[in-house]
Amino acid sequence: MESQGKNYFKLFRETCKAINSSLNLSKVLDLITESMIAALKVKACTVFLWNKKQSTLEVSATRGLNEAYLQKGVIDADRSMAETLQGESVLISDVASDSRVQYPEEAKKEGIASIFSVPISVKDHIIGVLRIYMSEKRDFTEDQVEFITGLADMSGIAIDNARMYDHLKADHERLISETHQWFQFGKMP
Repeated sequence: MESQGKNYFKLFRETCKAINSSLNLSKVLDLITESMIAALKVKACTVFLWNKKQSTLEVSATRGLNEAYLQKGVIDADRSMAETLQGESVLISDVASDSRVQYPEEAKKEGIASIFSVPISVKDHIIGVLRIYMSEKRDFTEDQVEFITGLADMSGIAIDNARMYDHLKADHERLISETHQWFQFGKMP
């Protein structure tokens, strides 16, 4: 088991290094979903961002799920494993019999037996959810839970960094445009 923990640590380090090499949010989140699937040998992984105004979870990155499942309907943040948005990780061992699963029939058709949902936070504010989907009923070891939680935390940092970069880039472009307009205004015919 110690060897397995070392593998998670190595994959975690490699994923963190890759995450830090880009400010492209979709690239970073795709990498996280790919890493989860590869490391945990699971069916799928999705990163959702929380739209507080509409109280919904919106897909930001996903791997392993069919388009039909992704189009099943709006994910209601108050109905779909709401404890996650209160900071708790949630393991649903049997999606068919758990009332916290918003679309159990669709999950069954997709071949999902279990779901592990982990909060994504930035500076103590929850901004989204990382969900792992398994095709069989399953629990996770302590090392696996630490790996998942760590990458959820890194997801929060990556999202925050990418958002700040986008804001700085937009501010920079606005400043250049305003400066250009100012110089144009100063040129009188």
